[in-house]
Amino acid sequence: MKLFQFIIYVADQKVSTDFYRKLLLKEPTLEVSGMTEFELSSTLKLGIMPENGIAKIIAEKTQHPANGNGIPRCEIYLVLEDLQPYYKRALELGAVLVSEIEDRDWGHKACYFRDPDGHILAFAEEL
Repeated sequence: MKLFQFIIYVADQKVSTDFYRKLLLKEPTLEVSGMTEFELSSTLKLGIMPENGIAKIIAEKTQHPANGNGIPRCEIYLVLEDLQPYYKRALELGAVLVSEIEDRDWGHKACYFRDPDGHILAFAEEL
């Protein structure tokens, strides 16, 4: 495998791109109508695609992605050296805190937020 990319479907590409740009403190490596990509590492990318764009490809055999808005449809789990700056930025950007920072029984200290589209965003650091 050369590259792993996960793509979240969003109601508004610009809103989500701005949110993740400010949260991750990264500029997109691709930002065109219909797709934004953030390189998280040399083999991992986060993609942001408008719901209406992907619906044109998958609509014949699946529901429109907008039918799931507000329902957690995925989790982005970031293991960091220090989760505090991300926690603070997420609050400042209006992400909804779902679960406070706690020691978890899988060996991480982690907190959980909901992004503008309802996707779950977790920040963790090793205990």
